[in-house]
Amino acid sequence: MPPRNKRHAKAGKSKKKPLLWTLAIILLLIIGFIVYYFSSIYNQLDSMQKDGENSPFQNVETVDVDTPDPPNWEGTEPVNILLMGVDARGVKKGEVPRSDTMLVASLDPVKKKIHVFSILRDTYVSIPDHGKDRINTAITHGPNTAMQTVSDLLGIPIQYYVYTDFQGFIKLVDAVGGIDYDVEKDMVYKTIADGPEYDIDLKKGFQHLDGNMALQYVRFRHDATSDFTRTERQRGFLSAVADKVKSTTSLIKLPSILGEVTPYIDTNLSVNDMWKLANVGYSSTMSGNAQIPPMDLLVEEKTSGGSAVIGVSSDEELQQFVQDTLSDPAPSASPEASAGSSANATTGAN
Repeated sequence: MPPRNKRHAKAGKSKKKPLLWTLAIILLLIIGFIVYYFSSIYNQLDSMQKDGENSPFQNVETVDVDTPDPPNWEGTEPVNILLMGVDARGVKKGEVPRSDTMLVASLDPVKKKIHVFSILRDTYVSIPDHGKDRINTAITHGPNTAMQTVSDLLGIPIQYYVYTDFQGFIKLVDAVGGIDYDVEKDMVYKTIADGPEYDIDLKKGFQHLDGNMALQYVRFRHDATSDFTRTERQRGFLSAVADKVKSTTSLIKLPSILGEVTPYIDTNLSVNDMWKLANVGYSSTMSGNAQIPPMDLLVEEKTSGGSAVIGVSSDEELQQFVQDTLSDPAPSASPEASAGSSANATTGAN
């Protein structure tokens, strides 16, 4: 029989082996989870770029290629992203619907600030190689054309676009667990043409909005100031969605969130671009938002066919307004914000 101290040494070694194996297994599980987590995120982000038959622009790509590609973003200068939401109801396969919502998110990686501009969809502009038309028709000629049109209007480069439809918006809100939000007034609108699934029926007050209810909120425009207050509501609600996405809980769920929304999104952002933007967006704060065109530069016009559209009294002043908004060190009340707030107070009393 071995001496007592040797027996103790062997016993100590035998106890250490199971402990080491347990630690090794735990470490492997942690590494496996990390690899799975980031590979899932990478694959979901990579699949947001749609090509060929999967692209919603497959029938316009040959036309859109005549428009110059957007400028590159190096990661240190401000970057501007065109966000387009479309209503694809009743659209035939291969057709591109007009954009129902157009916003530009401007991120400054140096100042760590984000500005959002919402563009009134009936704004009458020059569309490269397609004459003058409402700005919401620009996307029907392809994403490059839409980005160039918005760039010409605002006087800033548009590097990227993100394109989705109603279903993509619903999936996003549901995937982050809904949004707690204060609905400023009763909102009711029903029409046989749209079908009951797109009826709007919201009650005033602070409440939890799921995807369908959130879509009702951002779509509603049947009040005294129509699209003006609607774009203001959209900017406010999207800010709330961004805050929810940045929350710790949502970050843990990021792979599943991306899995829900990716099928409904098309973009020219590469995965590398998305990582850089995510870093900038997560460390930045919302600095301000504005309507385009602002109220003091908005004029009512008519097309050659007699349809009412929105014109801009001065392209130079509009672009200066954009620059002033971006350079403002603190959020300021733009002309339309005051008008929108007054409109909300007025319509809310009805």
